Amino acid sequence: MTYPPESDLGEILITADQIQERVVALGREITRDCADSVPLLVGILKGSILFTADLMRAIDGPVEIDFMAVSSYGDATKSSGIVRIVKDLDAPVAGRHVILVEDIIDSGLTMTYLLEHLLAQGPASVRTCSLLVREGQQAPRVQLDYVGFRIPPAFVIGYGLDVAQCYRNLPYIGVYTGS
Repeated sequence: MTYPPESDLGEILITADQIQERVVALGREITRDCADSVPLLVGILKGSILFTADLMRAIDGPVEIDFMAVSSYGDATKSSGIVRIVKDLDAPVAGRHVILVEDIIDSGLTMTYLLEHLLAQGPASVRTCSLLVREGQQAPRVQLDYVGFRIPPAFVIGYGLDVAQCYRNLPYIGVYTGS
């Protein structure tokens, strides 16, 4: 397998410190909003794993997590427009207060699909949380309850986001300049 060269790493958009400050603030918001319940964070693999882990630790009080895996990008830098569930939840969400946690929202296609999938299972509530919202293409199709950062229309990597499975381990979010 050929990996993208490090020369394809562009400017840093969001530093590790900025990410951590915002995650703590989001944790406070969720703690306040979910004071009377035990939220179930549903992280979307693989991109949201770091964000979901940090967010979970930033929430005061009990919280549970589960993960789903979907595919819409493959190894490409643009979505195929087709969403398919690769791994569903391990436990039912009926009657639960769910927070769907994504790494990045573009058009909102994946989030819309997952919301419909979860709502069909009868949760008590579903809220949405995305670390990043990419601006400039089209308005997301979904209402986002918690947003970390709004970013310009660039392909980004780091803090869980990848290109061809590389660079998820970067502690910051930067622009990928390769093709």
